[in-house]
Amino acid sequence: MTTTPKRILILGAHGFIGNHLVCKALQQGYQVTAVSLHNTEFALPLPENAACTSLLVDMTQRELVQSFLKDRSFHYVINGSGYIQHTLYQNGGRALIDQHFSTLLNLVECLDRDILEGFVQIGSSDEYGNLPAPQSEASREAPISPYSLGKVASTQFLQMLHRTEAFPATIVRLFLAYGPGQNNQRFLPQIIQGCLADKVFPTSAGEQLRDFCYVEDLVDGILSALTTPQAHGEVINLASGTGVSIRSMIETVCHVIGRGRPQFGEIPYRPGENMRLYADIAKAKAELGWQPHTSIEHGLRKTIEYYQQQSNEYYQQRSNNEPHRA
Repeated sequence: MTTTPKRILILGAHGFIGNHLVCKALQQGYQVTAVSLHNTEFALPLPENAACTSLLVDMTQRELVQSFLKDRSFHYVINGSGYIQHTLYQNGGRALIDQHFSTLLNLVECLDRDILEGFVQIGSSDEYGNLPAPQSEASREAPISPYSLGKVASTQFLQMLHRTEAFPATIVRLFLAYGPGQNNQRFLPQIIQGCLADKVFPTSAGEQLRDFCYVEDLVDGILSALTTPQAHGEVINLASGTGVSIRSMIETVCHVIGRGRPQFGEIPYRPGENMRLYADIAKAKAELGWQPHTSIEHGLRKTIEYYQQQSNEYYQQRSNNEPHRA
């Protein structure tokens, strides 16, 4: 007897982590509805014969959300909407807060809860602000930007809903994700591309300790949280649990690629930047039975191979488009 696939809604599905989530959910047999704000193109190819519906919806507009969710119901929801930005409040922070918090309010208010079994909110290590490392879920949040405030408001709202209405939400706090398909403007892709081109490029002094976790490990943790009822109402860190300096990561990329000329100390640190941001992951191990399995060395090599292939395809395309001379 065949069973009907579980329906899953993934918001922010065309972003870096969202794309990987869609691929893994399809591989696991989910019927996926993938929602994004700007495009329906995936950086990574989906499995063949994928049961995936891809839609553009501005989730900050309640009327559009209501129309989109009318006559649609889902067993599971992953909310990875919104952008990572560290702008100050006076430079447009209100819009950034609304982008994260108002989207969540619209989603929860319009969502059919009758068959909803699990809801995962993608949180951020930035919710810890400048709290000392290793950051633990037992700590009170201390946001230091509009972005992190929007995330904290979302966390508190969902925990309130769980306490008062048994809403099946789990908040996973991701630290520094990396891997194939990440936006070219993010930290590691910029470093990798700079090294592949053997460029001189400026960086900070690189003394910050960060928790780098390979995207496929994170996706496994997110999907585990989605189907673990005892995790409802909880905040759970998903990360490697190890602090690695930014300088060390840059030097490792340079070593693996064999070129690249970083200029350390040319870029100042961000105001209020936490110099030691890495996670305590004991709760993820205990509640989800999850831990990362990809080493930095292996994850970096797979990531570098992806951008190397992208670079080769770009130059091959340029070569094919150039006029041939007799």
